[in-house]
Amino acid sequence: MRLDKFLKVSRIIKRRPIAKLVVDEKKAKLDGKIAKSSTEVKVGQELELEYFNKYFKFKILQVPSGNVSKEKTSELVELIESKGIEKNFSLDSEEEFFENI
Repeated sequence: MRLDKFLKVSRIIKRRPIAKLVVDEKKAKLDGKIAKSSTEVKVGQELELEYFNKYFKFKILQVPSGNVSKEKTSELVELIESKGIEKNFSLDSEEEFFENI
């Protein structure tokens, strides 16, 4: 499954166009390497993501073949680390985040 679609299906990022923007801005890494939207996600990989003034590190536990119910999304990834990122500006919305990239 493509990285941008995985981010949406796992509900890490709610909308696929936003997931694609985040990945295309080089804010996502798989196993420590900057990933593209079309990069295939595999079980066991570590996903690092900078999104909306936060840093997340996940371990991918499952890669579904299609959509997943909301209750099952917690089975797809394990959160390893989460922290805030210091920025020189404050953001009030997701749209403002992308204007400042």
